[in-house]
Amino acid sequence: MLILLIDTGREKCNNKINTENVTGNVTEIVSYIPIMRNNKRSITIHDVAHAAGVSVSTVSRVLNDKDDIAQETYERVKSVIAEMGYASSLAARSMRSHRTHVIGLIMPDAGEPFPIEVMKGVNSAIGELEYDLLIYTCGDMRKHFAADREKKFVSLLNNGITDGVIVITPETTYFNTRGPVVAVDPHYEINEYPSVISTNREGSMAAMKYLLGLGHRRIGFISGRFDLQSAFQRLKGYKDSLAQAGIPVDPNLIVQGDFTAELGRECARQLLSLPDPPTAIFAANDQSALGVYQAASEAGLRIPDDLSIVGFDDIPDAAQASPGLTTVHQPIQEMGRIAIQMLLKLIDGQPLENKVVKTSTHLVIRDSCREIYKGGK
Repeated sequence: MLILLIDTGREKCNNKINTENVTGNVTEIVSYIPIMRNNKRSITIHDVAHAAGVSVSTVSRVLNDKDDIAQETYERVKSVIAEMGYASSLAARSMRSHRTHVIGLIMPDAGEPFPIEVMKGVNSAIGELEYDLLIYTCGDMRKHFAADREKKFVSLLNNGITDGVIVITPETTYFNTRGPVVAVDPHYEINEYPSVISTNREGSMAAMKYLLGLGHRRIGFISGRFDLQSAFQRLKGYKDSLAQAGIPVDPNLIVQGDFTAELGRECARQLLSLPDPPTAIFAANDQSALGVYQAASEAGLRIPDDLSIVGFDDIPDAAQASPGLTTVHQPIQEMGRIAIQMLLKLIDGQPLENKVVKTSTHLVIRDSCREIYKGGK
């Protein structure tokens, strides 16, 4: 079972949850605040027992998968449970077994590709286990006070609702909880919790090596927010590559974005308006790169004839762009699956071999770049 909880605060929730291509059955999409009321009486364990013609204790033993019940009775009770849509409370389940068999996933924004891809990986891993997945979305990933909200949500979920929590791109460096927590792509390099990250600097250098090999020397760079570990490492890879090639860093060719297509477009406009504009633009993520596509179209520039573009992430939209976007692939769904493996070890009280797991990146060459002659387009 997979449930989405959307924290809307006091504002109207305009987020559209894209559940296409999500492995598994999305059972509910719940607007957490305000709570949608339902006056219909909830099904109780007593209702199930009456309908199945058995005692409450028998239903309880079926729910806990006890092996001292006749198979025929077991199947009948399970059938009634399914027909009536009964679900035992997580709190009651926790009191009986000290486990809820629920994993929590906190997403910064249900409308952004990166957390969606992580969610797919987590959900596919959960599908192979005897666990349910509870997803809590925090709204716009650019909201202020995100760290406080993350800590509040983790405390809420790990206080008897879940056995452990995965947090995508957390801003906080610590959580006030005794329950297990694993992060995917945290904002900062030094944290108190285990995490999964990609080889961001190495991936950036692979992209730069490719562009430099095509003859590009004026390469614009659209970064993410400088307070993000991933954005900082990708910028570092850009600068280190220029240094290795003996090319001075031109500050005018570096523009700060925020990993969105909207600001990516604005940054590209700024770069393309320079007296000596770049022949190539390396965007720190695919969303920003797709914003460069828009800016290039507005300026009447053809890709790759007039401008070469490289992204980072390899989200599904990268392959569907026209022309296909050359980008650095990071295994986003695999990062979600690894996070589940780490969290389950912590839940079972097992030590982790590595507190930080790094997943490898590699360049995926498509049709958005071309070779240029030395010294010009």
